[in-house]
Amino acid sequence: MSKVPMTVRGHELLQEELKKLKSVDRPQVIQAIAEARAHGDLKENAEYHAAKEQQGFIEGRIKELEGKLSHLQVIDVTAVNANGKVVFGSTVKLLDEDTEEELSYRIVGEDEANIKTGLISYTSPIARALIGKCEDDVVTFQAPGGEKTFEILEVKYV
Repeated sequence: MSKVPMTVRGHELLQEELKKLKSVDRPQVIQAIAEARAHGDLKENAEYHAAKEQQGFIEGRIKELEGKLSHLQVIDVTAVNANGKVVFGSTVKLLDEDTEEELSYRIVGEDEANIKTGLISYTSPIARALIGKCEDDVVTFQAPGGEKTFEILEVKYV
């Protein structure tokens, strides 16, 4: 499997979630299972079955995170000399040519993307159109809602 790019912050968030699952959530569900077992007959014990289901979810998520972390390529945009170009991890301030609205997006990995917080995947149509461009460039791309045109106002590496 090839390496999957992720920002330093995204990597930290995955590690924090994994640590919490292993050090807090897993011991809590083990304790809940032990308490439910103490209540007697396991066949009709809803608490036991709920705790076992939760344990399965936690163990599955731990495996998923460990798999993702083993295939990551962490990219620190502050250490990259991009010479003003839009690259993975950079924050781009844009002007929508149609609405005159200013937008700001950060180009991140697929697992980090959240359009509501301004984080867009490097595989998205807008990110693919922006990567390699510089300030003052005008970018036109095909969005799901039709053709869009943006002017790049600013590129930051934070």
